[in-house]
Amino acid sequence: MQRIGAHQSNRTSASELDWGMILVLILLLLIGLYSLYFAILNGGKGASPVRAVIMQLLYWVVGALMIAFIMRFDAFQLWRLAPVAYGLGIVLLIGVLIFYNRALAASAGAKSWIAFGPISLQPSEVVKPAFILMLAKVVANHNRLYPEHTVDSDWLLIGKMVGVFLPIGLLIALQNDLGTLLVFMAILGGITLVSGVTWRILGPVLIAVGTFGSIMIFLVTSAVGRNILGAFGFQAYQFARIDAWLHPGQDTSDTGYQTYQNLKAIGSGQFFGSGFGNMRVFVPVRESDMIFSVMGESFGFVGGAFLIAVYFLLLYLMIKATFKARNSFYAYIATGVVVMVLFHVFENVGMNIGLLPLTGIPLPFISQGGSSLLSNMIGVGLIMSMSYQQQSRTFNESNDFSL
Repeated sequence: MQRIGAHQSNRTSASELDWGMILVLILLLLIGLYSLYFAILNGGKGASPVRAVIMQLLYWVVGALMIAFIMRFDAFQLWRLAPVAYGLGIVLLIGVLIFYNRALAASAGAKSWIAFGPISLQPSEVVKPAFILMLAKVVANHNRLYPEHTVDSDWLLIGKMVGVFLPIGLLIALQNDLGTLLVFMAILGGITLVSGVTWRILGPVLIAVGTFGSIMIFLVTSAVGRNILGAFGFQAYQFARIDAWLHPGQDTSDTGYQTYQNLKAIGSGQFFGSGFGNMRVFVPVRESDMIFSVMGESFGFVGGAFLIAVYFLLLYLMIKATFKARNSFYAYIATGVVVMVLFHVFENVGMNIGLLPLTGIPLPFISQGGSSLLSNMIGVGLIMSMSYQQQSRTFNESNDFSL
């Protein structure tokens, strides 16, 4: 049988582009640049908001070019690219442990950045799409080999997925970057749920995860538990973030100050906000993790709800594009991308409004930073390639996909 690489030539008409998704990205671009400008203007400690906006706009341009490039890849090409991208990701994560930026590590508490002059790269961000591709390939290939799901075959599948996750999870744990590790765990969990694994396995696993989560909550909120976690490498700044979450008004210095001021800013916006660019509450380092407070203070509950609605529209368009895909490999890729974006939004907004502790997770397409933006743009490119590529043959699990 013919492999999935055999297809008609790519259709280059502009009508094949997903204009709905493009318009949503443009809207997020405008919201992001506005938020970044006024976040730095009102709390950047002398930083130039114009320069920051220009740099962020350049990252958007690079991201748009990456989307255009990725859209040229069909399913077979992505299938062959997956292990290469995954291998390069492992190399990057090893490299950052050796060449990490010492200054940023001292201030942020994590060895996650490599500096190239004035530009800093966070390799773990750009590894996320590679991880999604590799997981999608492993699941699709396993389900081709084992079309009938049994307990034994499903445990084998889980073992393969965990095998893909463990090297990345270990390397990120060595960076002391708990927030990013949680994102990779969420991606793993999301793809596992749609992989076809029987609930005879998933049920006990979910119960075990819930039990583990309850134990962790006890450990991080008790003195004895913190001593135990400290012996396993948990850092003081991580406990400080927990304290700032549980008691934001108790200690308004250091870590607690940022959380307290952020809640004040969002609360001061009330229902309709204080007006365009009219922000009165100082929030330190607002341009990164706390950038949601710009919309909350400027446009109140209405502005925050509107931004969340834009994200849900983007996720809806991503899921809609998935249904156009003619193969399971695409479906698993889309699941990983959707979970990645959804988890970022849920965690960032949650910590901004006090529902979740600070984890250093940026708001997709809005927070300052090129690494996170490029990671999300690559994810969008993978989704858009599904509707752009018009293949003459479907991805047939009975085909020979050995490389």
